[in-house]
Amino acid sequence: MSASRRSVLRRVGLLVLAANAALVIAKGAVWWYTGSLAVQSEAVNSLADSVYSIVTVGGLYLTTRPPDFEHPHGHERIEPFVSLFVALGVFAAGFGVLFQAGRAILGGNVAVTRNLAAVAVLAATVAVKYGLYRYVAGISKEYNSPALYATAIDNRADVLTASAALAGVVGASLGYPLLDPIAAVVVGFGILYTGVEIVRDNVNYLVGRAPPDDLRARIIRRALVHPDVEGAHDVIAHYVGPEIDVSLHIEVEGDRTLREAHDIETAVIQSIQSIKAVDDVFVHVDPKELGEWKHDDEIDRLIEADERPPE
Repeated sequence: MSASRRSVLRRVGLLVLAANAALVIAKGAVWWYTGSLAVQSEAVNSLADSVYSIVTVGGLYLTTRPPDFEHPHGHERIEPFVSLFVALGVFAAGFGVLFQAGRAILGGNVAVTRNLAAVAVLAATVAVKYGLYRYVAGISKEYNSPALYATAIDNRADVLTASAALAGVVGASLGYPLLDPIAAVVVGFGILYTGVEIVRDNVNYLVGRAPPDDLRARIIRRALVHPDVEGAHDVIAHYVGPEIDVSLHIEVEGDRTLREAHDIETAVIQSIQSIKAVDDVFVHVDPKELGEWKHDDEIDRLIEADERPPE
């Protein structure tokens, strides 16, 4: 792992923690001033976000440590576990929103403040959380970080919860207080779906899911583009944590010297490893005259799909 990736992930984790802590203070102050139940629930939500942000910062510190004797491939495989912890927080928030909304609807006790301070803090929360979502999602994609992606998705869910609370406050001002719990029910189910997304993605990382077809096609093309590679078979690419390990066989002319075969192997490895998501690459060189080559329908399918013009 590069020093730049290490510093960026840690910096973003601290930024999210600082933002959540600031929102706890702001919402807590407005709740104390107005007594708004909507702001109170949002303050509790931000407090929970701050707690998981501390865990995320600690997890990112662990995952970004350099390789050592006991972990020669680094510590990135911890990241999916950090993401699953974030998913627990998302599920808790979703069920909490549904519980509060259901109790308000069934009990007929819908009390929402009309204070402008509540509107201001909730509107600011929507803006801050949306900004965090866009920024963290971009960083998570650029640096291939499941933990930051889960954090981004959680911030997207927070945009929905804060919007629901804001709708309740504005709805009460317009004489429609039931807008608050009705919107909260919709948001609650949306949050739970977000939790399912996070769990699904990170369980796939943990069980060694194959990468998407377009990425697998790129890997195969990196091998076949070498002028001395006649074919490839037994191509296996799978996630090990957030990164991809690749193994494959390539066929070359059997009269190549050992040094030439080594140079071909090295060039193919370096070419595939230049793909950002790829970590380790293992290449076995076969003399094509030995007849070890076998037709691989999966390779043909991927290459054909990759060459197909976009619809």
